[in-house]
Amino acid sequence: MTQQGSEINTSTTPYFTSDHEMMRSTIRRFIEEQVTPYADQWEEDGFVPRAVLEEMGSLGLLGIRYDGEYGGSELDTLATVILAEELGRSTFGGFAITVLVHTDMASPHLHHAGTPKQLQRHMPDIIAGKKIAAVAMTEPDAGSDLASMRTTARRDGDFYVLNGAKTYITNGIYGDVYFVAAKTGTSGRGHHDISMFIVEKDTPGFSVAKPLKKHGWLSSDTAELSFQDCRIPVENLLGIENKGFFSLVKNLQNERIVLGAQAMGEASKAIELTLDWVSQRKAFGATLWDKQAIRQRLAMLATKVEAARQLIYNTAWRDTQGQILTKEVSMIKALCGELVNEVMYDCVQFHGGSGFIRETAVERMSRDARVQSIGGGATEVMLEEVAKRLI
Repeated sequence: MTQQGSEINTSTTPYFTSDHEMMRSTIRRFIEEQVTPYADQWEEDGFVPRAVLEEMGSLGLLGIRYDGEYGGSELDTLATVILAEELGRSTFGGFAITVLVHTDMASPHLHHAGTPKQLQRHMPDIIAGKKIAAVAMTEPDAGSDLASMRTTARRDGDFYVLNGAKTYITNGIYGDVYFVAAKTGTSGRGHHDISMFIVEKDTPGFSVAKPLKKHGWLSSDTAELSFQDCRIPVENLLGIENKGFFSLVKNLQNERIVLGAQAMGEASKAIELTLDWVSQRKAFGATLWDKQAIRQRLAMLATKVEAARQLIYNTAWRDTQGQILTKEVSMIKALCGELVNEVMYDCVQFHGGSGFIRETAVERMSRDARVQSIGGGATEVMLEEVAKRLI
């Protein structure tokens, strides 16, 4: 059975240029040669080797939308979508999120708000993969409700003194530069009291408190971070004091498009793997594909994934036009986070017992997908964002 129908055919869309298609081919080839043969070991080790990220940097894949003066490629949101989609198709969610946090969830805070000195100090190495970036917002008692965070930063002469804890931080163990949200204001107005800081790995008072063992994304290093009288130079304030929440919000549009694209890359690949399986596996004298219930269910899943993908492409294109798309990106995050789990459930089911065995790609992918409806904005929070904009 041919699987051509489930491949992404960019020539049939109005969105992608030849440069986009060339980049897609580069990423796909890199994954085939440098990721697939080795990523099972990364799952065992609990992290992606930094040499792999440096190789991605040398190919121009870690600075897709950043300025050329720092080594960036100066491409657009659609190029970022291609990166996320192809990383999702790798079947290793931990590898994918390691890269995407670095490129599209952490380093954009520096790109958007950094001073020329801050940019020159960090951005070239971030784009080259020599410094790995993380963003630290979530706390043990504060997730989506950032206004309730307890980490504080008190001004003391030429320093800020940070105290508190962050948790569920991707790239938390092996990161080099962290963009940390903390309360600096005392107005009591929540979002108006938050600032962002650049914290480097070797800063006294900063430590990795605890590596975290996860249900999925096993090759993504995740940690709880501790700040105990951590003295940050004033020049490490990122952006304007007490305006950090608005810096965080600024990147949410891009972040949610990217997470949706990653999820749909995962979903489309899982469908392809399952189509291969059901076309060969026999039961009761015929292949599973010959069972109407199975092939119609896969047809419906493929239809939903294609519809979601087109929503992502259109929204990404509109983002390149400078449009504010809070409703649409919230729709993407809610829809794709739920849909990828729906796809994985049925793909495991149709693989039968093999879908429950660790050596099977769909088993790993089903574990990795579970967090897609949680991380980056839980489905329930996203639906509230949509609902507020319906009337």
